[in-house]
Amino acid sequence: MGGGGPILIGMWRPCRISGLLFTVVLALGLTGAEAGVKRPLVVELFTSQGCDSCPPADALLAKLADRKDILALSLPITYWDMLGWKDTLASEANTRRQKAYAAAMGRGGIYTPQVIVDGVTDVVGSREGQIDATIAARIADMRAVPVVLSATPDALHISIGAGSLKSGTEATVWLFHILSRANVHITAGENQGRSLSYRNSVRDVRAIGIWKGQALSLDLPRSDPLGASYDTVAVVLQEGGYGRIIGAAQLGSPESAP
Repeated sequence: MGGGGPILIGMWRPCRISGLLFTVVLALGLTGAEAGVKRPLVVELFTSQGCDSCPPADALLAKLADRKDILALSLPITYWDMLGWKDTLASEANTRRQKAYAAAMGRGGIYTPQVIVDGVTDVVGSREGQIDATIAARIADMRAVPVVLSATPDALHISIGAGSLKSGTEATVWLFHILSRANVHITAGENQGRSLSYRNSVRDVRAIGIWKGQALSLDLPRSDPLGASYDTVAVVLQEGGYGRIIGAAQLGSPESAP
């Protein structure tokens, strides 16, 4: 798994396997094709603390996380825990999401570091030039269904505007719980002795609704307040379950969280 290349699983190698009342509204992003709506382009990185090929990709995602036109998400996976270090940020939900992307894209396996740009293109996560080119191409062809988030101490409100879909299709509404920053000292495995920094680590991702082109409102009780496990939430609207992303918004940050 060493040597700085991507890590693959399954049929592939080298690293592979077959409070305070508040309301915040944040709709970040670029001009979309639908009625001038703006949204961030979504970049997902599948990574692992147990992968010595991943730190350059983690550093690249941190750079992307500073951009206001990009929603950069780090999704630590669990399958490299077998190499001697249990990833402290990983979840099975992240692993399932990566496997579902592989199935949707017809890939023969999964690997780290892997970047998925806006749900449609996968790139080795450390290849900055290729990622930049892919982002530029997606921006030029980006759709944007309006997604607006607001919150009170008791509930998260999600408002999705009307838009167009191919006949017979629908889109999944995904909710991400995100930890904006984390520092981890790794004491075993391929990155033993290193202290690594992570941005926008996804601690949980779940499907919370289906959008069929009509305006949709969802209210979710806030039973788990922002705290040590996450400080940001994001909502992504994605064709099918793991297809093209057509809407996205983010709410909360260490500075704005109650």
